[in-house]
Amino acid sequence: MNPLPSLAPDATMLRHTVVEGPVRSDFLRDGAVAAQLLLTSGAAPRWVAAFAAGNSGAAVWFASDSGSVNWCVLDGPHAIEAIDSQGRTLRGIETTIEADAGCVRVRQALLGSLRVVRDHQFDQRLPMAGVVAPTLAPGKASWSRNRLDGAAGYALSVQVDGGQVETLDNDAVLLRAPAGGGPLRLRLRALTGDLPLTPWREDELLNSTAADLPAARRSLLFLSYREKLLAGSWRFHTYFGRDTLMALRLLMPALQAPAIEAALSSVLWRLSPAGEVAHEEDIGEFPVLTRLQRGHTVDTADAAPIFDYKMVDDDFMLLPVLCAYLIDSASGRKRAREFLAQKGHAGHGEAGACSEHTGRDASSHGTLLARNVAWVLSQAQPFVLQPGASTLVHLKPGETVGDWRDSADGLAGGVVSYSTNAVLVPAALRAVESLMASGLLAPYITDAPTADTARAGAMALVWEQQAPALFNLRLPSATARLGVQACAYEMGLPAGPALASLGEGDLEFAALSLDAAGRALPVIHSDFSFALLLAHPPPAMLEREVGNLMRPYPAGLMTGVGLLVANAAHAGSLLRARFGADRYHGAVVWSWQQAMAAAGLARQLTRNDLPTSTRDVLVQAQAALWQVIAHTHAVADSELWSWAWVHGRFEVRPFGPISATADESNAAQLWSTVYLGVNPPVTASATASAAASA
Repeated sequence: MNPLPSLAPDATMLRHTVVEGPVRSDFLRDGAVAAQLLLTSGAAPRWVAAFAAGNSGAAVWFASDSGSVNWCVLDGPHAIEAIDSQGRTLRGIETTIEADAGCVRVRQALLGSLRVVRDHQFDQRLPMAGVVAPTLAPGKASWSRNRLDGAAGYALSVQVDGGQVETLDNDAVLLRAPAGGGPLRLRLRALTGDLPLTPWREDELLNSTAADLPAARRSLLFLSYREKLLAGSWRFHTYFGRDTLMALRLLMPALQAPAIEAALSSVLWRLSPAGEVAHEEDIGEFPVLTRLQRGHTVDTADAAPIFDYKMVDDDFMLLPVLCAYLIDSASGRKRAREFLAQKGHAGHGEAGACSEHTGRDASSHGTLLARNVAWVLSQAQPFVLQPGASTLVHLKPGETVGDWRDSADGLAGGVVSYSTNAVLVPAALRAVESLMASGLLAPYITDAPTADTARAGAMALVWEQQAPALFNLRLPSATARLGVQACAYEMGLPAGPALASLGEGDLEFAALSLDAAGRALPVIHSDFSFALLLAHPPPAMLEREVGNLMRPYPAGLMTGVGLLVANAAHAGSLLRARFGADRYHGAVVWSWQQAMAAAGLARQLTRNDLPTSTRDVLVQAQAALWQVIAHTHAVADSELWSWAWVHGRFEVRPFGPISATADESNAAQLWSTVYLGVNPPVTASATASAAASA
């Protein structure tokens, strides 16, 4: 394999570095290469090269007798190309790093799908095929193979500068520094044969109103392609339906129309035949591996994408987001009929495989959308006929996840999520009503399942009036205060400010979820932000739920480092432990949830039907929220972060190093770039600008 000169940069080139605790991420997009190099220092040293092409990459997990390794990047990463033994082009990166240890052991090396890398990181599992032994040369260890279906594959190598490479038992490799005492310097190279995606230029992606946030722009550019938007790097170099739709909704004011339409098209072309929105996709080598595990032979295990439809919330997001573009935006209204009539995906590359796999290459966007309309109506109808907990939209049978809180404990064991039922279903029905009133849907509503679209508004009213009440909880004042005190003690926080915010009356709030028996689970949560963004809650509900959001934790969700996504103070000690500051959907801050709350508050303040008391609550909440957003601007592009109570105040802590599970945050997360389109109010602009320049 002969390396070629580094690729010439073009108008889409970018470099971006993010450091979060012991984890350093270097992003590079140069020509046909789009990669993240991730180096983890400390007791569990690691190197990951993650490519947008095919969600592929390579990873090396190290160990050291010294117990800890710290990496230093000396050069790169640089984009490179190489030709494999069959004359096929591989593309990737090369970098030089240095370790503060005299020798390190390669515990495991993997190359191929990033899904395999994610799985190994999670529980040390290895795939049934594709793990290869190293090949050694003087001072160098290499791993390479074809893709499992015979296509151009992957290559990984580690060259020790002046040192030695030895093999140990079980194909482990020992990398030694020079005998004379020089540093352990490694030249790392990783390449993939998967086809690259087609990047947007910055002026094609963003319009002139996009906020001047350089880091967010670089992250969004790295994740944005004509075929699709990537959910997050490094772990999710794939399409995610929910992430695409919610990021698109919040970024919409800052995006160019063709980019909006390409993202919407990517969702429409991945709908199931029944009209469900795809949650995630298996692409590159992973569908080949999946088919082999299901009993296919190498000859029949093709690489056609496999789509995952296990989530329930994203099915109800498409219509409100599409309506926000086609009806609520001036550019969308001009292009609406042309967009709906368009046949074929707006992107290239993988989109062709997607179209072939779904068998809908002759369908228009409007025809595909009608299928989602039919699905929404069919799922909403049982509750309209017989309102009650049993007819709400439940998680799918056998699933423990179904909305954005998709970790094992994210819904506290519930099977009916608040966000889906109290907000998203009625919002989708209202979108059907608006699209029908506009006449845009009429040409595509021809099948019997969608013939009832005229009743969408009446159906929405039933959901709006009756579904939220099923999640309501009321706790006596004494009970609420005991829960706050217990939680504060367990978290090492002072209880005084939180207790003072409760007042003397009972505590009322919307529960996070319902269990299988229809009981409300007492976890305060940030998902009322969906209602702020997508619905028109009555004034009393606005005052109550915004108040719950903004009370100081652990009475509410507000801290000095942001708006937490969950508070289990009233759920008992066992459940509180599952919602701590070390849990993926626990007492942590998710950047996009804060942004959605900010955008939602601004939207509610445009209403002319709110009393002064309600507007005052919203204005105060808006000011407090933007104050913490400005305070944490340095981490706003990351997926989530945690906190510590230090010297009488909250301080930001990276989530990954303290996570109680194998979940870790992404340094670049699609829906964390949304502050490009979510701007502070005029009164908060000076504060935000001062913080950003500090």
